[in-house]
Amino acid sequence: MIKLAVIYGGMSTEHDVSMISGKNVIDNLDKSKYDIYPLTITKEGKWIDKREREIKDIFKLLKEMDVVFPILHGLYGEDGTIQGMLELAKVPYVGCKVLASSVCMDKVYTKVILEKAGISQAKYIYIKDGNTYIDENFDELKLENDEIIKLVEEKLKFPVFVKPSNSGSSVGVNKAKDGAELVKAIAEALMYDRKILIEEAIVGKEVECAVLGNDEVKASTVGQILSAEEFYSYDAKYENKESKVVIPADLSDEKIEEIRKLAIKAFKSVSGSGLSRVDFFVEKDTDKVILNEINTMPGFTEISMYPKLWDKAGISYSQLLDELINLAMK
Repeated sequence: MIKLAVIYGGMSTEHDVSMISGKNVIDNLDKSKYDIYPLTITKEGKWIDKREREIKDIFKLLKEMDVVFPILHGLYGEDGTIQGMLELAKVPYVGCKVLASSVCMDKVYTKVILEKAGISQAKYIYIKDGNTYIDENFDELKLENDEIIKLVEEKLKFPVFVKPSNSGSSVGVNKAKDGAELVKAIAEALMYDRKILIEEAIVGKEVECAVLGNDEVKASTVGQILSAEEFYSYDAKYENKESKVVIPADLSDEKIEEIRKLAIKAFKSVSGSGLSRVDFFVEKDTDKVILNEINTMPGFTEISMYPKLWDKAGISYSQLLDELINLAMK
């Protein structure tokens, strides 16, 4: 029997989603193969075992495991922190390593690397602490609110999306149609991170592709998001039952193949391993593929796109978990 710890919950804004993902993973694991140790991290950072007892020496427990599945989303779980801890413990774990996890959690630095890789992205402005503009050379310039509004009008044009650089599940993300909404959206994003990304709004289809592998990486078909709201917010994703996914996406075979190749290229460019879900837009007027973001630990809930995409390829949820654990142990 393989001793497997499944870590879920966490201190991020995505705690509740991670709890659902973790329970789904445990339910779908082959109990004849794995001796499962469920480990919950509370919102306050306490580690709890399956008997609801606090674990005092978590490092010792982790070192006793054959492999760990950290099904954690967002900060303190998907950002390289738990990955670094597991590296120190010398325990194999599912998912991307420290570098890819930290880079992909930070939307600004994801963009810097993907620019170098020549992958098309939405145009953006990077600001810090609300009023410090960081230009393409990483020089800093203090600006007033009206100057930031003018900068957005010149470089991006309204409407724009305002995002915390380090956040997931669209938490803290808002669409701004004018200067007043921009200032308000920046203030909300600052509740989650001091680094803010302002992006041009892309009109088109929102699609996602799952990748799986270490050195030899394969890509699923492409799924399409049909959001019940103006954009795929946290509520649209997890609360609004009218939101739907379509697999495969309403795209030509050639376009799907283009996206699959780009997903693998993006994954490799950030030194990804194990798994990721790579999100794109297909622009309405130009049919151009534009990368949105890379999620190194995508959701594993019943409605999550990542397991659905592999299920479409004939890989069941349980088989997918086996594959991910095998990749980790390699």
